[in-house]
Amino acid sequence: MADQRITTETGAGAHGRRWQALALLGVAQFMLILDVTVVAIALPHIGADLDLSRSALTWVVSAYTLTFGGLMLLGGRGADLFGARGLVLAGLATFTAASLVVGLAGGAEVLIAGRVAQGLGAAMLSPAALSVVVRLFEGEERNKALGIWSALGGSGAAVGVLLGGVLTAGPGWPWAFFVNVPVGVAIMVLLPRTLPPLPRPEGARPRLDVPGALLVTGATGVGIYALINAGDHGWGAASTLGLATAAVVLYLVFGAWQRAAKSPLMDLGLLFRRPVTAGTFVILTGTALMVAVFFLGSFYLQEYSGHGPLVTGLLFLPVALATMAGAHTAGRVIGGLGARRVGVTGMVIAAAGLVVPVLWAGTPAVVTGVALAAAGIGSLFVVASATALGQVEPHQAGLASGIVSTFHEFGASIGAAVVSSLAAVSLAGATDTGFERAFTVSAVVAAVAAAVIATLIPADSARH
Repeated sequence: MADQRITTETGAGAHGRRWQALALLGVAQFMLILDVTVVAIALPHIGADLDLSRSALTWVVSAYTLTFGGLMLLGGRGADLFGARGLVLAGLATFTAASLVVGLAGGAEVLIAGRVAQGLGAAMLSPAALSVVVRLFEGEERNKALGIWSALGGSGAAVGVLLGGVLTAGPGWPWAFFVNVPVGVAIMVLLPRTLPPLPRPEGARPRLDVPGALLVTGATGVGIYALINAGDHGWGAASTLGLATAAVVLYLVFGAWQRAAKSPLMDLGLLFRRPVTAGTFVILTGTALMVAVFFLGSFYLQEYSGHGPLVTGLLFLPVALATMAGAHTAGRVIGGLGARRVGVTGMVIAAAGLVVPVLWAGTPAVVTGVALAAAGIGSLFVVASATALGQVEPHQAGLASGIVSTFHEFGASIGAAVVSSLAAVSLAGATDTGFERAFTVSAVVAAVAAAVIATLIPADSARH
């Protein structure tokens, strides 16, 4: 029974099954990240099978990432209040059941509702699982475990595109979601056998700021709806401007509520510290560009160039490898060069890659450009974490990490909405005009972001 105990004094370094627990929690986290991009190749086929509109297809991506990001900080607070172990299992059960619902969906309403439920499960599971990992390890073992955990992000996003292509070409797009069910059930059976009972933190525990979570999620959701609406009615249309104004108002209400709440969801003072501001800007922009790359590449290669899902998935192999190579290289050089130089270089590379499909048409140009852009984007995830977390106090590292993770998911939601509207004419027909416009705007965003990073990130950030 000795290995089933954990003390608050020493953590869980002596827990005999900690590495098995990390493996199971890592697979669960990998599954959550993979679900952001696994739909990329499947989207055209989901749309054709269920007769979905362009806006509904955009919500297939955004409903998951918006709910995941909007409720993630609430999930982290819930782990402190109700216990991380129980929330991990509840989140895993919710995500698994929702994956089954999405795979069985016969229309837009059930499909999008299932994606929202997946996001809810992910928002409970991800921060609670990370809390468990932190408490199971200590010292150098904790650093190693967190390094493994961080690596799951980039690899999950990259593998998701490949797996989506294989499953869509084989048993069909529902299996991009059905595959989560046996994996989730297996983890639910095995995990309770490896996790010790984790005592809750002593002392006063924060309350759940449910109104704050609903306000920030609602504000972002309305903003995304405005971006999607622009593709149908125009960027200057009254409906688009009205929705955008409503989003701004909701954000202002959220800010006022955070200042008044006894236990606010987000420390706005921390958010506006220069390193954290810079890190959240990089993660928001980088993730938006990553989803733009996957979204545009998938529809261009399948809908315009006529490639099947399996071929498209294989064509994304260099994109996946470039993403991981960019992240790996950034991790090796950021200590010597500093986050500012690596961030600016990454954005410039991304901009250069996104220009390639604008200047040259065809599959080789798109794959080459998207892969080059992915290499630059991959480096940005390292820059974001190093910048946001490198100069905060240890007791605020968890909150800063949660803020970065939240903006990661919001970036994915915004990226899908923007490029969907920019490329609307191409998604609805056989012209590449919309794709060219979307790639152009994405390249401009990356170039402007490079200039912002050059002034926003402190010069010595992440440098040893």
